[in-house]
Amino acid sequence: MAEPAPAAPEPRRIGALHPQRPEPPLAPVGEAPIVAPRRGWTIGRTARVGILALLLLAGVAGGGYWLNDRFTHVFISDSRIASDIVSVSSQVPGRVVSIAVRTGQPVKAGDLLIRMDDRDAAFQAAELQAQMAVAGAERERLVARIDMVERQAASQIAGAKSRRVAAETTLAATGSDLEFARTAYDRARALLAAGVIAQQRLDTDRAAFSRAEQAFARARAEVEVASASLLQAEADQREVQVLRRELAGLEPKTEALRAQLDRQKLAVTEHEIRAALDGVIDGTFVKPGEFVGPGQRLLLIHNPDDIWVDANVKETDIRHLKVGRPVQVTVDAYPGEIFEGTIARVGHAATSQFALLPNANPSGTFTKVTQRLPVKISVAQRDGLLRPGMMVEVKIDVDR
Repeated sequence: MAEPAPAAPEPRRIGALHPQRPEPPLAPVGEAPIVAPRRGWTIGRTARVGILALLLLAGVAGGGYWLNDRFTHVFISDSRIASDIVSVSSQVPGRVVSIAVRTGQPVKAGDLLIRMDDRDAAFQAAELQAQMAVAGAERERLVARIDMVERQAASQIAGAKSRRVAAETTLAATGSDLEFARTAYDRARALLAAGVIAQQRLDTDRAAFSRAEQAFARARAEVEVASASLLQAEADQREVQVLRRELAGLEPKTEALRAQLDRQKLAVTEHEIRAALDGVIDGTFVKPGEFVGPGQRLLLIHNPDDIWVDANVKETDIRHLKVGRPVQVTVDAYPGEIFEGTIARVGHAATSQFALLPNANPSGTFTKVTQRLPVKISVAQRDGLLRPGMMVEVKIDVDR
């Protein structure tokens, strides 16, 4: 008996998977059709629409604020904190004995930073001190010699003058005696020729005349000796002038030695390197025992309270900047912190003018690049947070 043929599969009804809304019942003939009521706004749909509206309003408001902010401010995002970082070096060569500071340590002006071996400088200072003592002794000797020579010369001159006065007086007296003796001798010769006196009287008058001549000659010689003594005393007095010139020539030598001694004493103190300002040690570059030369960098120091912001502003915005404009500074290291500042200086030359390899464009191919000018912004330190080299963002109120 033949098997019955399989029944054909029932057609798949779409409504089974996707149930459709029931058809509204047909109105009877002659009556108005029945209309299904429309679904109303649900709470969720209303909330979604409200949120979208608020987001749209917030976007419009934010965009307006952003546009206004961009129109009334200049923004620079590649600025840095700057400060005068001082490189400390030695003015004299020497070997480092000890380092009294470490990186990050605050110091005051005058604090000892590095001590160097100063023995050789101290020995040279002692040698110059000895030379100064010798020069001082030589000066004292010359002063004493001048005083002694002045006294001796004054005494000799006074004595020579007195002797010459006495010799001149004696010479005048012997001159009178000589004239009297010559007169008597001449008269005796005349009387002897007339036969009035004897030869013995003539001999007596001749002897007296001879003695008067000898006395006059001695008196004249004494005057000459006294005059020579006076000249010698005056010559000795002129020696004082020579000694004074020698003393005057010793003064520059003494001053030169004094200057060398002062310089050497300064060199001794320069073996102790001290801080020239209040600040913080940024780094040390030598170790105890190293030999350093003049000008060699030993450590770096900066004043944490003397800081500012270096910003490079586009040349197209520079016309809006003026000294004293308020600035808001945000530091990458401290999100949310805002530091207030003001423009302290606007540069007068683009940064490209200070490049080591300036672009002279000799080929004739030219691509215009917006240049930037340096602007210095003063900002107050706050609890030592701002440190040189930190990246900051700058917002300058230009009030266009």
